[in-house]
Amino acid sequence: MKEKLSFSSYTVIGVMLFALFFGAGNLIFPAQLGQNAGTNMWPAIIGFLITGVGLPLLGILAMSISGSNNLQELASRIHPLYATIFTSMLYLTIGPFFAAPRTGTVAYDVGISPFVGESYQQVGLLIFTLLFFAITLWFSLNPAKIVDNVGRILAPGIVILIVVLLAMVVIKPMGVTEPPEEGYRSGAFIQGFLEGYNTMDALASLVFGIIVIKAIRAMGVTV
Repeated sequence: MKEKLSFSSYTVIGVMLFALFFGAGNLIFPAQLGQNAGTNMWPAIIGFLITGVGLPLLGILAMSISGSNNLQELASRIHPLYATIFTSMLYLTIGPFFAAPRTGTVAYDVGISPFVGESYQQVGLLIFTLLFFAITLWFSLNPAKIVDNVGRILAPGIVILIVVLLAMVVIKPMGVTEPPEEGYRSGAFIQGFLEGYNTMDALASLVFGIIVIKAIRAMGVTV
């Protein structure tokens, strides 16, 4: 057993954490917010970062400091019944109710839909959804390999693609910065603050924190 991780292990876990959080909402909402905010982009982005990045970070820290083995154990400090209801609702929210359908739909709409004829869109979405969630299920059924599968394989690919995307935005922008839309004219910061909740990362952090803790323990860290 060991008490500290190597720098490479920290890097892998950090990248894994990034890959876990980076979902459909993180791809859609920042770009949409920037477009709607226009010349008031920076106040909106700052507000977005507080709830879209700051709160998830606090959630990870809270779960780590609590020493709880799972979310229900943490919530049980309030009341066992509350823990059952809260845990069930949270998993349903970041799973089948909202996050999961959004993830599959966005992946299809961005990567597959442009290459499928209009009359075959529903069939294409059905086939893609089955394959997409079958692969997701495979990752979920192999939690012991999550650091290798996500931290060393999937996450670097995501980072590279994001860097390429951002580079193209700077090198070859689609147009000039427009005036802010209604809602962003006088309250861009507040609007961005509220939009940050739409990523649902603040909720997901309580679950992802458990994954990170277990991954670190699997590396032999005991304290």
